[in-house]
This record gives sequence, C-alpha cells and structure tokens, in this order.
Amino acid sequence: MHQLPLSLRTTYFALAVLVSVARAADNVPAAISATDLASRLNAVIQDGDSYVRVRLEVTGAAQEILQLQIKARRTKNSTDVVYQVLWPKERKGEAVRLRKSGNLPASGTLFVPPASVRPLGVGDMKEPLFGSDLSYEDVVENFFAWNQQAIVGTEEVDGVACQILESKPGKNGRSIYGRVRSWIDIRRLVPLRVEKFSSSGQLLRRINTIRVVGVDGRQIPTNLTVSRPGQNSSTTFDGSQIKHGVAYTGREFTADGLKDLGLPHNPPE
Repeated sequence: MHQLPLSLRTTYFALAVLVSVARAADNVPAAISATDLASRLNAVIQDGDSYVRVRLEVTGAAQEILQLQIKARRTKNSTDVVYQVLWPKERKGEAVRLRKSGNLPASGTLFVPPASVRPLGVGDMKEPLFGSDLSYEDVVENFFAWNQQAIVGTEEVDGVACQILESKPGKNGRSIYGRVRSWIDIRRLVPLRVEKFSSSGQLLRRINTIRVVGVDGRQIPTNLTVSRPGQNSSTTFDGSQIKHGVAYTGREFTADGLKDLGLPHNPPE
C-alpha cells in the first residue's frame, strides 16, 4: 500500500473517474500519433483491482463534504466501480455500483441504508455522483478506448506543453458526450485538462489536474477540480491512500456487496 498525501486516481477515465493513475512516460517519442497516444493512456487505465480513499468537496449553491472509498476493477473488456460513503455519519453506507462492458450502455445500482435499492439504467447516467459535478457516466467511461482519436493542436497548461487529443465515440459508441478533448503532458503521460462536449458542441464539463506527484514510478494527479460551465458549483477530489493489486472476490461489485464497507485484502504472496 502506498500512503500518498493528497493523491487521487483521477476518473478522467472513470473521472473517467473518476479515478485514474498515469505511469511515467518512458520512451514516449516527441512526435506520437493520436492512436498510439490514446492506446498508451488506455493501457494505463486497465490496471486491474484497486482501492482509493477520497475526500469530495462540492462548493457553490449547495455545500457538501464527503469521505468516500472507491473499489474498482478495470480490465480490457469491462469496468466495475463501487463508491461508498464513509462520512458524515448520517450518510454513511450510501453506495453506488456502476458497470461498463464493451460497447454496451453503462448500468448500475444505487443503495441507501437501510434497504433502499434502485437500479440505474441508460437514462440515469447523467445524474450527479453524490451531488457532485461528475455524472455516473464519468465514473466508468474510458474515452481513450473510443474508435476515433485525433491530435488537434498543442497548448500550454500551467506552463507545461501539451498535445490536445480529441476523442469521439463513433457510430457504435454509447456515451452522453459527442467528443472529449484532453490536454496531455506527453513527458509524464498525464491529462492536465479534460473538456467534455455534447453532440451539439456545448461544453458540459471541465476537469483540471491541479497537482501531479511522482510516487514509485507513477505520475499521479493529486488534486482535481470538476466544473460545469454555466453552473454555480464546482467539485474538488483529494485522495489519501491508494492500493493496487488488492484481492476482490467479485461480490464487492454486486448489489449485495454495496452494503459491505469492509476493506479489500492484499493478495497472497
């Protein structure tokens, strides 16, 4: 387990993730194709079983602070994510399970103690995650795996030169977004900004990486802000610890598993 002050696997991919980790960009060429760049970023996301603790703070007309734990299983074929509220006491145990498999639409389950269980379908994916500026779809969507990828320019973000990667779902893709633009720090292979647009071209969400820390050979976005242009709110995500290679049985990603706030186990040696 890595104890990472203010570290967060950002969801660009599950933020997007909601929560993702970027490895150091060893041997990334100065001139890289859009397909290769998206492929490298996509490979980073598919990191198996992981666990993260997160502080979520919503500011604006509505004020909210939550402590969450995130259990995730991300593979080439599917993504399963569970968000569970640990604090405050009056909301402890609230949980949402989300799943995305191939080109199938995302689905999930919402649990509110003691016994309220509501299935989530395609029409629910635009709903906010625990009142934040992220939607359920943002948590499980991996736009780096979309069929259409193009480099559409370069621009500095906080003094860092970035390639702007534009991702589109294509005819067979299923998404609430028509396109996504990512400002990629090629040296560290980290998205410093992500903007998500509707099919009509309206900017719906902007995600900014505030800080990146190198830990154990990984470049990790440590602080993220999410905003929706035209809306009087923003959301900050800060992580406090992260585990990779944990052992999940699979029950964690079922409706029954939502009721269990237990920690994952390390795999046997």
